[in-house]
Amino acid sequence: MFSTRSDAVAVSLSFLCIIHCLAFPALAATLPILGLVSESEWIHKLLVTLAIPVSILSFAFNNGKTSRLFFVSFAVTGFCLLIAGAFFEFLETYETPLTVSGAMLLAIAHIYRWKRHQTHSSI
Repeated sequence: MFSTRSDAVAVSLSFLCIIHCLAFPALAATLPILGLVSESEWIHKLLVTLAIPVSILSFAFNNGKTSRLFFVSFAVTGFCLLIAGAFFEFLETYETPLTVSGAMLLAIAHIYRWKRHQTHSSI
């Protein structure tokens, strides 16, 4: 039960991150005040920091033997990409691709596990 909830929260945070990265720049062109919010470094760091406890809890409750390698490899890679995009200044040029790729990998990992959990709980 907790695993399903943590996966749902993780997927929601991942999509929020993707929307922030892709939609805010387009909206900032029409509403300049959004550009100030979109480019604020604290927002990127906050979103990644929010993902830390969710990720730790998700890893802790990852008990499916078959899906463990897939989930952990995608989730760890995605999380590392998010951290790189948010916290390493020398990667600023690549911040958006790193962040979007990381968020997508995290979302894929959590959706996969969520679907597997739904399949196994209905059997």
